[in-house]
Amino acid sequence: MSSFLANLVVVLALVAGGLYVMQPAMVFLPSRELAATPAKWDLEYEDVWLQTEEGVRLHGWYLPYPGARRVLLFFHGNAGNISHRQASLEIFHRLGLNVLILDYRGYGRSEGRPSEAGLYEDARAAWDYLLEVRGVAPSDIVLFGRSLGGAVAAELASRVQPGALILESTFSSARDLAREIYPLLSWLIVRRFEFDTAARLRTVSCPVQVVHSRDDEIIPFALGLRVFEAAREPKAFHELRGDHNGGFLLSQPGYEGALAGFLSDQLP
Repeated sequence: MSSFLANLVVVLALVAGGLYVMQPAMVFLPSRELAATPAKWDLEYEDVWLQTEEGVRLHGWYLPYPGARRVLLFFHGNAGNISHRQASLEIFHRLGLNVLILDYRGYGRSEGRPSEAGLYEDARAAWDYLLEVRGVAPSDIVLFGRSLGGAVAAELASRVQPGALILESTFSSARDLAREIYPLLSWLIVRRFEFDTAARLRTVSCPVQVVHSRDDEIIPFALGLRVFEAAREPKAFHELRGDHNGGFLLSQPGYEGALAGFLSDQLP
């Protein structure tokens, strides 16, 4: 029996160690090659280069809308890069918003390697760029985060004062997500990431909209509800239909209408 227990402890330790080492590769799935630019989609754009406080050089696109005052700062999910967000950029353009979309460190043409702290600093660099270079007022900036980007957007909103925050198909925390995906292994995983969206939201004072689908096969709907519950008033919830990556398209035109209604109701 003692030999069996000793072997079990060794096996569990190896599993835990393997999961610890593998976590960055499981969380961050960047693509370096840009598949297209907004010019291919008949959208005007500018290449933007930012530098974080640590000196990491980041790449993004600024897509202007004629006469628009507000800017949507777009934080994408954990896979691909900015060139894979055509549908969303077209939607935000139809909503009459300027857009700044950023590739995190290690994604697309941005330097460095991704990390939780690094993504938060990348977000702050984008915020500072809008204020200092573009001269945008904080109240005219809408933060938008999809999936992992929701955690990034919520963390930034807890440090600054945007006009509004939109969280789409995101999770309440890395701990909650691990428990949902790996219910038997989650107690064994030594987490390297927190991404605690719910905790950040409790200090966010701007209007918040949460968008999620009951059919989301990657981030359970229950976690979207936890995100909404953590947000302070004023807040709104819009339910999508369809899968994690395509639900916002399957839910048209209601999805676009819900975004437009939220922005119209909450921003002067």
